[in-house]
Amino acid sequence: MARGTDHYKTLGVDKKASQEDIKKAYRKLARQYHPDTNKDAGAEERFKAISEAYDTLGDPDKRKKYDRGGSVFGGAQSPFGGGSSGSGGGGAGDFGSFSDILSGIFNAGGGGGGGARTTRTKPATERGKDLETTVTLSFEQALAGAQVPVSVATHAACTTCRGTGARPGTQPKVCPVCNGRGVEAQGQGVFSITRPCSRCNGTGTVIEDPCGTCGGEGRLREMKRYRVNIPKGVRQGSRIRLAGKGEAGLRGGPPGDLYVITHVTESDVFKPKGDNLEVEVPITVAEALAGAEVEVPTLHGTKKLRVAPGTKHGTVQRLRGEGAPILGKSGNGDLHYRFVIDMPATLTDEQKAAVEQLSKVMNGNPRERILRAAGAQ
Repeated sequence: MARGTDHYKTLGVDKKASQEDIKKAYRKLARQYHPDTNKDAGAEERFKAISEAYDTLGDPDKRKKYDRGGSVFGGAQSPFGGGSSGSGGGGAGDFGSFSDILSGIFNAGGGGGGGARTTRTKPATERGKDLETTVTLSFEQALAGAQVPVSVATHAACTTCRGTGARPGTQPKVCPVCNGRGVEAQGQGVFSITRPCSRCNGTGTVIEDPCGTCGGEGRLREMKRYRVNIPKGVRQGSRIRLAGKGEAGLRGGPPGDLYVITHVTESDVFKPKGDNLEVEVPITVAEALAGAEVEVPTLHGTKKLRVAPGTKHGTVQRLRGEGAPILGKSGNGDLHYRFVIDMPATLTDEQKAAVEQLSKVMNGNPRERILRAAGAQ
């Protein structure tokens, strides 16, 4: 992270924004500046900056460290009378786990003192962060499945040092300050407290000869491009997991996962209703009264449906198994056809005459029943 970088400003959110607001802001900007859709100069760099900002603010623990300037004490003196946090990088200023704190209270051993300690011969690994990216699909692609390209700014394992952070031919060494424990004590006796080692930042090892390519981190920032197989039946907001395609782990740790979020373009005809699709079918007054056979669209052509005499506005007919594939299940959903009586806004003289004639031969006042019932009360 470059000094002076304001991740909140990069994502366009307030410092008091919720984690959900931060995620929404990231998704919106990521879609806007994604290299696959935005070919403007500088879009890829902007996308990388957005991804780096979300990498920090999207993780509550990293966000706390960032808000504190990288130290749990913010660089101030420890309330237990010790020195400053020591290092401003990584998580060196943070307290150890609660078990480490208790260990420091009841075992007054310091970084070079006595007491049982575990010597590490390898650097402490850390799993990479999970990542998210969004792809836009047409309605037809969501139905049939597709293979689509995605690009994501991520950290990948350094190919020079193979993730160790040390120059090829060398290895990280046990930290001489904490003897590989990763923590050192601060204070004396019962008031002593452990914190991450100021020399090794809690890893238990030091890299005396860092890799010239990655500077000792063991990974590099780069743009990864994949072709993702989208299964048929995805919906708006479906999450597809690509195992091991997320951030590379620290110090040779395992990578995180990549989650591809689908955005599906709406169809003008077929509207999703749970596992089913619904189609609005206009019918005339005459068809609703007398019944008719009408042609309706399906996902694979057209079919004839029978409109029963006296069909009411909003009546639904169902075609079982004619809908979209159901993600993760066998079979398809249903197609629902909702009949909507199309009422003309104006009538010609001939139509008015026909309506008047119809009203004479139809049943009497349909409101008579409710009027009688209301008068009896």
